[in-house]
Amino acid sequence: MSHAPELRFAWRGMDSEGRPKQGKIIAADALSARNSLRREGVIVTGLDMLGAAPPPKAKTTEVTVFTRQLAGLLRAGLPLAGALELLAGSATGGGLPRIVRALARDITRGVPFSAALAAHPAAFGPLYCQLVSVGEVAGALPSVLARLADDRERAASQRARLRAALTYPVMVLLLSLAITAGLLVGVVPTFKTIFDGFGAALPAPTRFVLALSDGVAHAGVPFVLACVCAAVVVSRWMKRSPDARETVDRAALRLPLAGRLLRSLAVARWSRALGTLLSAGTPLSDAFDSLTHATGNRVFDAATVNIAARLRNGERLAVAMDAAGCFPQDVVQPIAVAEESGSLDAMLLDLATLADRQVDERIGAFASLCEPIVIAVLGALVGGLVIAMYLPIIQLGNVV
Repeated sequence: MSHAPELRFAWRGMDSEGRPKQGKIIAADALSARNSLRREGVIVTGLDMLGAAPPPKAKTTEVTVFTRQLAGLLRAGLPLAGALELLAGSATGGGLPRIVRALARDITRGVPFSAALAAHPAAFGPLYCQLVSVGEVAGALPSVLARLADDRERAASQRARLRAALTYPVMVLLLSLAITAGLLVGVVPTFKTIFDGFGAALPAPTRFVLALSDGVAHAGVPFVLACVCAAVVVSRWMKRSPDARETVDRAALRLPLAGRLLRSLAVARWSRALGTLLSAGTPLSDAFDSLTHATGNRVFDAATVNIAARLRNGERLAVAMDAAGCFPQDVVQPIAVAEESGSLDAMLLDLATLADRQVDERIGAFASLCEPIVIAVLGALVGGLVIAMYLPIIQLGNVV
């Protein structure tokens, strides 16, 4: 269903005390813009259309809060259109108020809620829209929205823990590199002046550090700029090339420690998404249409497409998952048993809970392991530099 884009208007007017005011506003049409300004106490004297407004964007956390609040309002007995209008009036900043106002307009016109959500794919993915559609048909929209909010909050908590586990070692490593670069540029040249007066051959570690100091002093800034430019180019290339992103994701799954963590995280998201769809009453063949981006990992997304094709050819889910090659056997085997017993949805949710527990344990182990590694790297960088600088002085003292 096509939706008319919102428009940008430049307005002029006066407030309640007669002081001139002006600004810009985004609304569906001129009448809506005038009504919005009137509710804010502005008497409009001029309104000029500037063209179509850019598509609204909402943060993941904002969508989660909106989902939780909407579920609460619907459980309290408010109609959907009234709840959306209430949330649109209470939301501030960002693109979420515009999205909620558009949803309220569509509901008022008789558009199904899932179809209205699908008009904003950047904020509401296929899985979100599919679950809302199932909730609409079953008359259980508040409980479906509450479950969606729970799943989104759980995923956000996992991302926050993983980000916290990575922040400390990355910051310490960057600090150690900065300290090492400062020593190479500011301290090592002083030692070089002293060593030039020795008149003797310097040890190999000292010669290496002196050469590294010259390289950092002369080529350090161009090297850093080149690395930044290369990172930007690679990042844009990955965003534009699905094959490149899949290659990087596949390589990440093979990393010694992080690979198992990323695999458990993807399995947890995939199992919970499919289990939630099945428990809500979605047929297995239809559920895979909403799973193409459920994990955030291109390897599992490609496997999902492959599994869906195999299911359409009559294969069992466990067999198709085993053929995909990215699901561990301790996930495939219980699903094979659940298919025989007819408890696939419950088994998938149990596997998701188990995978979530594994993710939490591996995040903790990863954080604990990073601390000694970071300390060892920092000690090796600074300690090796100090030893290399004092080694000629020690040798000179032994000769004397």
